[in-house]
Amino acid sequence: MKKHTLIVFAIVLLINIVSAFFFYRFDLTSEKRFTISDNTKNLMRGLNSDLKVTIYLSGDLNMGFLRLKKATAEMLDEFDVYTKSNISYEFVNPSKATSTKERNKTYDLLQQKGMSPTVVYDKDSEGKLIQKVIFPWVEFVYQKDTVRVNLLKNLPGKSGDENLNISIENLEFELTDAIRRITTQRNSPRVAFIEGHGELEEPYVYSITSSLAKYYNVDRGTIGTDVSMLDPYKVVIIAGPHDKFSETEKFIIDQYIMRGGKVLWLVDGVRTSLEALSQSSTTVGIVNEVNLEDQLFTYGVRVDPVLIADTQCAQIQVNVAPANKDPQFELAPWYYFPLLQPSPVNVITKNIAPVRSEFASVVEFVGENQDRNMKREVLLISSNTTAVEIAPMQISLDMVNTPPTAAYFNNRYVPVAVLMEGKFQSVFNNRMPPKNIQINPNETIRSFGKKTKMIVIADGDIIRNDVQGFGTSAQPLPLGYDRNMDKQFGNGEFILNAVNYLADDQGWMELRAREIKLRLLDKQRIISQRVFWQTFNVVVPFVLLIVITLLYQWSRKRKYTREEKMPDEKSI
Repeated sequence: MKKHTLIVFAIVLLINIVSAFFFYRFDLTSEKRFTISDNTKNLMRGLNSDLKVTIYLSGDLNMGFLRLKKATAEMLDEFDVYTKSNISYEFVNPSKATSTKERNKTYDLLQQKGMSPTVVYDKDSEGKLIQKVIFPWVEFVYQKDTVRVNLLKNLPGKSGDENLNISIENLEFELTDAIRRITTQRNSPRVAFIEGHGELEEPYVYSITSSLAKYYNVDRGTIGTDVSMLDPYKVVIIAGPHDKFSETEKFIIDQYIMRGGKVLWLVDGVRTSLEALSQSSTTVGIVNEVNLEDQLFTYGVRVDPVLIADTQCAQIQVNVAPANKDPQFELAPWYYFPLLQPSPVNVITKNIAPVRSEFASVVEFVGENQDRNMKREVLLISSNTTAVEIAPMQISLDMVNTPPTAAYFNNRYVPVAVLMEGKFQSVFNNRMPPKNIQINPNETIRSFGKKTKMIVIADGDIIRNDVQGFGTSAQPLPLGYDRNMDKQFGNGEFILNAVNYLADDQGWMELRAREIKLRLLDKQRIISQRVFWQTFNVVVPFVLLIVITLLYQWSRKRKYTREEKMPDEKSI
């Protein structure tokens, strides 16, 4: 016995000695929810100062938010394992103050920092509906910099449990994304908006520019004649041009792509506007000729000169008052503003809200992909009740009074945004470059490019934010916010994800592909079988107790009966 004890003791001692030099963790969950990526591990190892984390997720929380709180703590603990410095975190309850005045003071302070609350309706112990104010935010402090991130995803059409599960799925991405921003913002890469062709002016891309500025140094400018002028930029954004590009400008963009540059194209197939309809009940849609057709075609995509009409659409205000009466506005569906459905499998569009578009066109792939050996994916599509109209066409406000018919809306799932990855052929292959191009003698004009990626969106308005007010009082609204419907759509997150994906050379965006299955109890089954299980939980333990007691008494009685029957050793 002593020998076996010594062996066990020696094994335990050996395991402890080995574990002091070699670290390993076992994740036995089916989704590997406790396994972080190699990129995350390397990011944590690169921290050279302590990271302080404050999570405003504490107090009287329901089970869903408790899951999110627990998952956040577990993820930060996992991060801390791989840091050379230290990650310290604490949970703070913003609602801990006993007086309403003090709580509101705390709420106001958090909102001033950009942390908006979430109102949750729950039931108390008596079954009464109560309102809770929750701040699902995390604040990171690293050296002298601060970054805040909202952990809660709130997608329309999803239940509270589903949104919380999506939030847990995105947890590693959201946390590492914030840490990357706070540790690299002093040496951020550069992105550029191209100007000079009627692209969206700065106030109308203010919202996305502000979001991008958290990750990049954002520039705006025209294309000159230097072939290498775009090389310093990680991503180039072409947002809604209405004027033609010169051959010189096309050549510079082309060679930028051939050298591995990434481009986000937002090009309208048809040119029209709602402002024209506000002055008159009708307007026209004409082909948007910007001289990019041959270039995009060579890369393997075409923006068709058509407009999409979709029954799944946004709403606009329409005057329904009779003639010579005071205006009376009501909301009516406007088929030319489709609500585009994001791809549920691509990391750019996974778990984002529908994207609001205005006068969107169709984008389609051209050429045989087998020859190109290129990754091509659709990111945004229309609904299964879509109409496609060829330009030029007349557009009338009378459409709001036209009931949708199956004969007219006879198209299904039309693509509006696509992703392409691979090696592209130059549009100037077997062509002379423009004469006024400035080329460094050490530079080579490429006919075929390095592996790169681009995104083509057949609607320039997807990136455009509304502006409220006029002149000096003008205030840009958040990208994707619809004033008429008072809804926030997924435009901002889509464009930000698109740029981050294009600029991502290390696979950080793949963290958005994490999937955790939601294993919820069947509520209908719970209700129908409630009486049975309540009875089972009360009766079965009682019965088991009686059975065990009887068995124990029987065993003792049998034991002592046998001892009484055994003969005395001295009498033998």
